[in-house]
Amino acid sequence: MKKLFLLVLVVAAMFALAACSGNNDDDEDIITLTVLNYLDFASIGAADEIREIWDAFEDAHPHIRIERQDEFDDSFHFAVEAQAAAGTLPDVMFAWPTGRSTTVHQNELIMDLMPLIERDGLQRYFIPQAMNPALQPAGFLGVLSQGFTASHAFYVNMEVLESVGLQPARTYSELVAQVPILREAGFDTVLMPNHATWVMQSCLFSMIAGRFMGPDWEQSILSGERNFLDPAFIAALDFVRMMYDDGVLSRTTLLVDYGEGPGLFATGEAAYYIDGDWRLGDISQLIPVDRQHNIGITVFPEIDLPGVQFNSSSTAVLATGWAINRNLEDDPEKLEAAWTLVKWLVGREVQEFRLRMGTFATPSRTDIDFNALSTVLDPMQMTMTRFGDEFQHSSVVIDGVFEGPVFTPLNDGLHAIGMGEQTPQEVADIVQAAFDAWNAAN
Repeated sequence: MKKLFLLVLVVAAMFALAACSGNNDDDEDIITLTVLNYLDFASIGAADEIREIWDAFEDAHPHIRIERQDEFDDSFHFAVEAQAAAGTLPDVMFAWPTGRSTTVHQNELIMDLMPLIERDGLQRYFIPQAMNPALQPAGFLGVLSQGFTASHAFYVNMEVLESVGLQPARTYSELVAQVPILREAGFDTVLMPNHATWVMQSCLFSMIAGRFMGPDWEQSILSGERNFLDPAFIAALDFVRMMYDDGVLSRTTLLVDYGEGPGLFATGEAAYYIDGDWRLGDISQLIPVDRQHNIGITVFPEIDLPGVQFNSSSTAVLATGWAINRNLEDDPEKLEAAWTLVKWLVGREVQEFRLRMGTFATPSRTDIDFNALSTVLDPMQMTMTRFGDEFQHSSVVIDGVFEGPVFTPLNDGLHAIGMGEQTPQEVADIVQAAFDAWNAAN
C-alpha cells in the first residue's frame, strides 16, 4: 500500500510539472509591453477609455500583455523626465510631436516610425501634417499623431450671460464692461484653470502673442531678425497683466487645478471658459444634451488695442500621439508588438471613439465617416466640427515651436505676472536670456 501510495504521488507530481511546463510555454509566447499613458482618472470618460481602447486591444491581441502606467498633467512630464534620465523609458509612450516632449526628441530616445509606416502603406490614411517629419523636433517622424488640435478655444455659456441680460462680448472692451455685471450676480467672467503654468501659455498667450506679433513671428525670432524683447512681445505680456487687473481673469484662477476647470464651467461658475479643443468631451459629458445648445465655442474676442496685427485667430498644432522606445530596434519581435499597439492607438476605430468622447475635434486619419458619426455626436460635438469657421488666422503654439529651456521660463513668468510678482519687461528679459542660452548650446 505504501508503494502504491508513493507511486500515486510520483505520477501526480509528474502531471503537475507537465502542467507547469505547459503554462511556462504559454507565458513564453506572450510579449509584455510597458506603456506610459496620459489619462485623467478624474474625467468621466476614463473608464470608457480603459475598456474601449486598452482592454479591447488585449482581447484582440492575446499574445501581447500591456503593463500600463497612467499619469496626467505635470506628473506625466515629471515621469518622462525621470525615466529618461534613468534610462527606463517604456516600450511605448504617449508623446507630443513638438517641443513639449523635447527630451525624447532632442536625445533621440524614440525611433523613426516612417520605415514602418511606409512598409505597411499607412501614409494614405493620414493627413499630410501627420506624415511630415519636418514638423517634429528630431527631424524624423518619432510620434504618430492622433490629430490636429486647436490649443485655444473660447467656450461661452449663454445661460449665464442671458441670466444677467448680456450677449457674448465681441471685443475686449465689451468683455471688461461685463465684469462688474457678472461679479454682482456671483459669476466669474473668464474661467481658466491656471495653476499648472503651461495652461496660460498654451491655451491663451500663444494666441495673444500671434495677434500682437503678426504672422510667422516665431520664425523671425528663430532667424534672429527679432527677439523676445520686441515691443510687440512685451505688449502681449502686458495684455496678460491687463486681463488680471481688469478682472477679466480672476487671480483665484491661478489656484485652480487643470482637472477642475470643466466641472466649474459646466456648473455655471463663469460666463466664459478658455481651454483647448481637446476639453470638449470633459465639458460636454457634464452638461445635459438638452442644454448643450446654450454653449457656444468660438475664439477670444477682438483685442481692440493699438498694436494688434490681426484678430479672429486661434492657435493650432499637430496633436499628441504615440512613440516607440528606440531600444526596441534591437528586439524585432517586441518592436513588432509595439508597432501593432501604436497602429491600434491611432487606428480608425480608436479615433472614432475619441471623436465620440470629444478628445479630438480633428483626427489625423482621413478614412473616418463623419456623416455616420453625426447620429452619435452630441450637440456640442457638432458645434466643434464647425469651430474652424470661427477664425481666419492660425498662429503657433509656443511650446510646439520652442523647446523646454525656452518655454518653461515663459510659463513661469506668465504665472508670475498674474501673481503680480514680475513685470512684463522682467519676464521678457528672462525669456530672452533663456533663448540666448539655448541658442548658444544648439
